[in-house]
Amino acid sequence: MLAALNRGPELAIHIRGAINNGLSETEIRELLLQTSIYCGVPAGIEAFKIPEKTINTMVKNGEYTR
Repeated sequence: MLAALNRGPELAIHIRGAINNGLSETEIRELLLQTSIYCGVPAGIEAFKIPEKTINTMVKNGEYTR
């Protein structure tokens, strides 16, 4: 829903929570792939950018290891 509404900051918060609750990067990618199918590829492409940035920030800050 957040991807469809183009709510990047809120999506980033949920991505951070998902990682903290044990979702893998692969599971998040699969979720966003489904989002792309239902909400459209342009929304999906924008949505894929958010987790990449969020996860890279978490790795940089030592909050997450790949």
